[in-house]
Amino acid sequence: MRVALLDDDEHHLGATASTLTEAGFSCHAYALSKDLLFDLKRESFDLLVVDWLMPDIPGIEVLKQVRAHSGMTPPVLFITSRDSERDVVEALETGADDYMVKPVRSGELIARVRALLRRAMPQPEADRVFEQGPFRLDTRTLEVWRDNQPVELTQKEFQLALLLLRNVGRPLSRGHIREMVWGRGSEVPSRTMDTHVSRVRTKLELRPEFGYLLAPVYSYGYRLEQLGATALLEKQD
Repeated sequence: MRVALLDDDEHHLGATASTLTEAGFSCHAYALSKDLLFDLKRESFDLLVVDWLMPDIPGIEVLKQVRAHSGMTPPVLFITSRDSERDVVEALETGADDYMVKPVRSGELIARVRALLRRAMPQPEADRVFEQGPFRLDTRTLEVWRDNQPVELTQKEFQLALLLLRNVGRPLSRGHIREMVWGRGSEVPSRTMDTHVSRVRTKLELRPEFGYLLAPVYSYGYRLEQLGATALLEKQD
């Protein structure tokens, strides 16, 4: 899971990143709100952890901007020194999904992050078998079935298919896809990613006539959509 951390306190930012990284999360740290907001235009994250008191743009304003854009829908956890009831209520009513007051305890932080992601994701990451529509994917054996028929995928194609099917309807940035499939710091050419997407689209029949649409999002990445009955009929006409 990909997590963005926003905090101008270098010590706390590093400690939070270390705690979540050790728990298996991929963390991207930001010391300025403007840098996070800039990256959100071209990157996608599974969760945002936001501090309120920032030197440039307050965390509450960052939250407002995130919630104002329909395509930016990750859960948001506030971690801040502001502990009044009014502050907590304002953050939650503005769109925060949870609120923690500094200093935070590592175990509680991990538990709250996992709880937020469980609610946001169709199925928990820990499930061995993931199911979505006609698809069934075994994360241990890397076997894939569509309508109970086996589909042969390479390891990278499996990881890409799992990522897309876990995020139906959500645009995923190229950076997000690259990191989750090929690993953080990998330098995968765009052509390689596009080729893998094309193969997954073909092998899993992710096309409108079969109820799905896997399409590029201009200057961003890809989005997998599950078409409703009405949309499917329109595509077939």
